[in-house]
Amino acid sequence: MYKILNATLILIITTIVCLSLNISSHAQSSQGNNTIIISNRDINGTLSTSGQAMIKMKPDKVTLSLGVETTNKTADAALESNSNLMNKTLLALKKVGVKESEINTGSFSISPNYNYTQSGRGDLIGFTARNSIVIESFNINATSNWIDTAITSGANNINSIDFTISNGKLEQVKNSLIKPAIDNAKEKANIAASSLGLKIIGIKSIKVLESATSFPLPQAGFAAKTLTSKPSTPIIPSEQTISQCVDIIFLVGK
Repeated sequence: MYKILNATLILIITTIVCLSLNISSHAQSSQGNNTIIISNRDINGTLSTSGQAMIKMKPDKVTLSLGVETTNKTADAALESNSNLMNKTLLALKKVGVKESEINTGSFSISPNYNYTQSGRGDLIGFTARNSIVIESFNINATSNWIDTAITSGANNINSIDFTISNGKLEQVKNSLIKPAIDNAKEKANIAASSLGLKIIGIKSIKVLESATSFPLPQAGFAAKTLTSKPSTPIIPSEQTISQCVDIIFLVGK
């Protein structure tokens, strides 16, 4: 009976050892396959470069803010004179080509004016009404004429003049700069790789960065009295720089 038990025990141990060997062998085989794939991908080195392309261009859109400011003893009187001058200004601007769809109200306010004494008491002396409009147009060559027309018609404040590139044109230009930016990055990578005895054999990743546009600061506003002399007010928009950058990781090898 002891012989039977010993034989059974030997058989069980042998089976367990065989199963362990099979499992170990299978695990090593699978691990070996993964290592080969990873090593195969890691044979090539990488080289990171950045590329840039830029262009200067004239703006195609103007945003002009102008207004009327009036002061009188009562709020009604200040508002009435302000409304008369603004309506006259709007009518004149439309006659010289400003479209209704290009005009919107920028701000409007009526505020009291006080004369403060040494004792700190404020005496009401009148009211000031302010009404500003904003003109957004692609007809930038008419800006100077519009300013002169507004001033001679009753406007007494030019708040700001801002020249920009419209969104549609800006997007089109940015897209056109992506290819030269990539070419610039490739040129740098080829120079760097060849100096090390390597060559570019592929691309691992590419990232198109957010493009940058340098807009000049809006021109500051000025009072109407500075515009009373002729000839026409000179307004010259400056060029703006648009740039596009890319980051590329290249695969390099012998």
